[in-house]
Amino acid sequence: MAEKGILLGYGNPLLDISVQASKDYLEKYGLEANNAILAEDKHKPMYAEMSEQFKDVEYVPGGAALNTTRVAQWLLQNPGATSFFGCIAHDKFGDILTKAAKSAGVDVKFQYTTKEPTGTCAVVCTDKNRSLVANLAAANCFSEDHLDDVQNWEQVEKAKFYYFAGYPLTVCPAAMLRIAKHAAEKNKVVCMNMSAPFLCTFFKEPMLQMLPYADYWFGNESEADEFAKVNEFGTTDRKEIAKKMGTWDKVNKSRPRIVVITQGSDPVLVYADGQVKEYPVITIKSDAIVDSNGAGDSFVGGFLSQLVQGKSLSECIRCGHHTANIVLQRTGCTLPEKPTFV
Repeated sequence: MAEKGILLGYGNPLLDISVQASKDYLEKYGLEANNAILAEDKHKPMYAEMSEQFKDVEYVPGGAALNTTRVAQWLLQNPGATSFFGCIAHDKFGDILTKAAKSAGVDVKFQYTTKEPTGTCAVVCTDKNRSLVANLAAANCFSEDHLDDVQNWEQVEKAKFYYFAGYPLTVCPAAMLRIAKHAAEKNKVVCMNMSAPFLCTFFKEPMLQMLPYADYWFGNESEADEFAKVNEFGTTDRKEIAKKMGTWDKVNKSRPRIVVITQGSDPVLVYADGQVKEYPVITIKSDAIVDSNGAGDSFVGGFLSQLVQGKSLSECIRCGHHTANIVLQRTGCTLPEKPTFV
């Protein structure tokens, strides 16, 4: 059984407002299927509109890193094995988020702000695809001084594995770096996700500050392609891209970097020990897929649940596939009561 506090996640906690919509709705707000963006002023009316106009609106605790942490916690089945940092407000959506995370067993150490309401993410599902529009609000107010609180830093010291979504690169990269430096000094494990193509482009510098600390580097095919383009890898071969990411300079040289690139229904590419291997996903009939929201987050959650227990790389991947397969058949990043992974 995983010990308490072994995994610490940090990201932007958001309440997902999820609806099934038509492609016309995507066009109305200039959105693309299977993409993730930050809300601009033109997107702000969406949140109230979705709540009021759609009959099937669902509220699901979200934010990539919280999803992943929650999934890992569900698989570990030991309350408090995971903890989480992020910023919310004392409001209705914040209460929903906190209650859901705590009932899942995650030891949340939220920072609270009065400047903004709790962040939300519009999840517009069309067919089997999802388009995410994040209104960070309170999540944007996270500050490094959260780490100065004795109880919060104790959580950092207690953890042996850390998981960062790429999204907080837009908020507080200083906090990420501080935790990553602690991990390198104490020979602990840092896991990082690129999270969205726009982060590879517009937040290139903070991302490149984090990469040398990353022992595990996650991303999907579009993020890997964008990272390679922005950093002038000179190749579109994803196996080569994974290799170049894997051999990028590293601070803690006692651990090799492992790179994991998911490709939707195509095999996952994993760079480890100087070579790239393919791991086929579990086949699933298209009519069994409810939506793809949270599938990537749940893959990483499954992976991390085995990693913190000292399981092999192939077991981590197997659990990632198993968990993503479950979430694809449900609305958003939601889970059955008990895990069945063996």
